[in-house]
Amino acid sequence: MSNVTIVLLVILIVLIIGCVVLYFLGKKAEKKQADQQAQLEAAAQTVSMLVIDKKKLKIKDAGFPPIVLENTPKYLRRSKVPVVKAKVGPKVMTLMCDADIFPLVPVKKEVKATVSGIYITAVRGIRGPLEAPPKKKGFFAKLTGK
Repeated sequence: MSNVTIVLLVILIVLIIGCVVLYFLGKKAEKKQADQQAQLEAAAQTVSMLVIDKKKLKIKDAGFPPIVLENTPKYLRRSKVPVVKAKVGPKVMTLMCDADIFPLVPVKKEVKATVSGIYITAVRGIRGPLEAPPKKKGFFAKLTGK
């Protein structure tokens, strides 16, 4: 066998081993995410709240309790998260929002939200449906529009 075939066989074996490792790590992460989702659903409460403000802030700048910062992994502390400031009953609270529903949250309006701890998982309008923001045009759609 020549040197080229030996190198190609070694590369192929390394790729196959890498794929197998990624497959099992993906299965483990999927199982962990399913457990976390079950915990979120178990602790979920439906609350009526008046949304005061919403922003994307760094976790340390958002004003969360110190225990939240301690439990956040170090590599995620500088990342921006969707934060909603809302009045829940008589208290003004800072809540973290799911990234999928963050665009749906209306500012200065009252909504019914499903909250699990300080995490908002779902939002529904009290007086009718929520308005979805207009979808942004992509780069090529803007070019074809000109």
